[in-house]
Amino acid sequence: MFPFVRLVKDLVIARRQPSIGLTDMHISHHMVWPWDLDGFLELNNGRALTLYDLGRLGMGVRAGLMTALTAEKWGLTMAGSSVRYRRRLRAFERFETRSRAVCWDDRFVYIEQSMWKTDGECASHVLYRAAVTDKNGIVSPKRVLDAMGQTEPSPETPDWIAAWIKAEALRPWPPMQETPTTQLRTAA
Repeated sequence: MFPFVRLVKDLVIARRQPSIGLTDMHISHHMVWPWDLDGFLELNNGRALTLYDLGRLGMGVRAGLMTALTAEKWGLTMAGSSVRYRRRLRAFERFETRSRAVCWDDRFVYIEQSMWKTDGECASHVLYRAAVTDKNGIVSPKRVLDAMGQTEPSPETPDWIAAWIKAEALRPWPPMQETPTTQLRTAA
């Protein structure tokens, strides 16, 4: 189940914090609860992505994105992600999530987020490709920024993000069309 109580808490906290620019860092604080654990008694990878949602929404409140989405009746969707998990987060362990938009192009905003343990170690890092949508499809980031009252151009796209964008463009869609049974028959 989505952590709605945590969401409300984080949104209330974000509303009380100073406004930030889209590329400024938003930091939120969390704890791993028993219902966040997997069978190995560490933060479940799916739950980690859900907790990253909370950081992005708090960032969106502080940057004025949520106000623009509501005013324009736009939606927000994730169009891709790449995650690295490096350190375990265990039950009742506290951590902070750092969230910021890195850059954007004519369709997507690229957001990076990371979870940091209290000892200063990074537990995980994710890169998202996000899109704002309306009834006609994707809304350009320029139009979104205009609605937010922000006019700065995109920062230069870092090489590692540009390489990911290029790799995603090469990835087949739709994915594999053959079923494993079909593949076995054709291999024999």
